[in-house]
Amino acid sequence: MFTSALLLTICFFLFKYTVAWIKYYNKTDQRMPNSIWRYTCDYPVIGIRDISDIDDKPFVRQRRKRNTIVTIMYFIVVLAFIFSLYFISGLLVMILD
Repeated sequence: MFTSALLLTICFFLFKYTVAWIKYYNKTDQRMPNSIWRYTCDYPVIGIRDISDIDDKPFVRQRRKRNTIVTIMYFIVVLAFIFSLYFISGLLVMILD
């Protein structure tokens, strides 16, 4: 149970760290959304869709970095959910024994 509590704490701090990076990238460009949870695929780029970054290279690359960080954040949330299940099961075993 101590291990799962430690892992949950680590996930919490990693989550806060990734959210801080997402907020940083949101402030770097007007076209970035204010949302933390959404990917930025549906926001327009000057010219054609960003299959390649020919039209607006700095924005597209920045948006791809932000989307990578959002993916990492989702991974941390799933890990925290798994660790919370591990923590709750350990807590129940301790209570019921």
